Amino acid sequence: MKGNRSSRSVAGPRSVGASRVEGTTVAITAEEVAETLNMVTEQHLDIRTVTMGISLMGCADESLDRMCEKVYDHVTKTAEHLVPVAESLEREYGIPIVNKRVSVTPVAQIAAACPDADLTPLAHALDRAAKTLGVDYIGGYSALVHKGIGDADRRLISCIPQALAETDRVCSSVNVASLRAGINMDAVLMVAQTILDCARLTADRESVGASKFVVFSNMVEDSPFMAGAVHGTGEADAVINVGVSGPGVMAAALAELPETADMMEVAERIKQTAFKITRAGELMSREAARRLGVEKGIVDLSLAPTPAVGDSVARILEIMGVGQCGGPGTTCALAMLNDAVKKGGVMASSSVGGLSGAFIPVSEDAGMIEAAEAGALSLEKLEAMTCVCSVGLDMIAVPGDTPVEAIAGIIADEMAIGVINNKTTAVRLIPAIGKGEGESVEFGGLFGRAPIMRVNPHAGHVLAHRGGRFPAPLNSLKN
Repeated sequence: MKGNRSSRSVAGPRSVGASRVEGTTVAITAEEVAETLNMVTEQHLDIRTVTMGISLMGCADESLDRMCEKVYDHVTKTAEHLVPVAESLEREYGIPIVNKRVSVTPVAQIAAACPDADLTPLAHALDRAAKTLGVDYIGGYSALVHKGIGDADRRLISCIPQALAETDRVCSSVNVASLRAGINMDAVLMVAQTILDCARLTADRESVGASKFVVFSNMVEDSPFMAGAVHGTGEADAVINVGVSGPGVMAAALAELPETADMMEVAERIKQTAFKITRAGELMSREAARRLGVEKGIVDLSLAPTPAVGDSVARILEIMGVGQCGGPGTTCALAMLNDAVKKGGVMASSSVGGLSGAFIPVSEDAGMIEAAEAGALSLEKLEAMTCVCSVGLDMIAVPGDTPVEAIAGIIADEMAIGVINNKTTAVRLIPAIGKGEGESVEFGGLFGRAPIMRVNPHAGHVLAHRGGRFPAPLNSLKN
């Protein structure tokens, strides 16, 4: 299917085009073309991101200046054609690609080669590369400290607030916990302070620095979504990872069911719709990798909402039967949605990976914003929902005077959910400096608007400062 779809005549249900890649012909019928176009025009179907992962392992150098040059040159050379190829795929397939992004090796791993305390020049090199390429974001200003904090890790983490305040397109992440290591409580307190510092350094811009920083348990190596995308050390030199999105499509499909439909029927409809959404992403992923001459990575089939009306995960839960997102039954509905999305998606692609499920970012979901403002959705309920969804507490604004111990406690709670349940969890909090509960912060675009939510004031001062390591749980002993 290499020509422009609009130039083809559609005569009937036979195949009207095919993409031959990796020795396989994937035929598209006339009905599928019409259905896909309807999903795009009426139901907000899009490819949320095409992300190229790039290894920086060859860029390490004892001279920071030389390393910055190597990083800039390598990223811009490797991803030189990423944006033009993505734009050509949009035109030919008729499916919007909202973001073009790059992820790189966790920078702390190459920064170990130099002794410099200030590693912000590496963030600036990444930012310049992103602007040269024309990509929306570049992720990987990151460190993995789930079992211990190395010297380079410590130096990089200390630079994150300044790096995010001084750059436009750089995203950062730190992994502080895993099933096999437990939770690094020293790192939890460190990143809690980092979140506050990110917010304070960008207080004049709605504390936006904190929105580009995420803390993980069980971080994946191949997520295409920001702010947590990194290029793992087990990956090829360069890969293409695609994130599909279709909350609007899912909502429209479920709205067709009568209220008398039982839960099995609802689950089946979710699976069927997830298959269709993922199929589009699989085709785009294969063709992008072929044209760019790099490895095909994964398709992340996460339902990723936007602030646009009709593109809301909260709305899906309400169509399933919850009175308002956050009310009783929400966690049950979200669990079934997440599970059925995975079951349907894996039948459409042999390379499902990343986070794959349903995202619940408050500021990026119109229905969740409504629910939070109505008092139906609390921080505690969101935490319960993270036990069964793709990731964790995402894009949540909290009062600017929230103490570091409370932020550390929120992070520790979320990391515990990830460690004990052997799943990826994450925290992306935005302390809104100078603002309090009931107000909001406005980011615009995909980041939307975040109502400032109440934080339980009873964190105490002892737990966050104990330090040490929460031991790996018994279910980590699998050999």
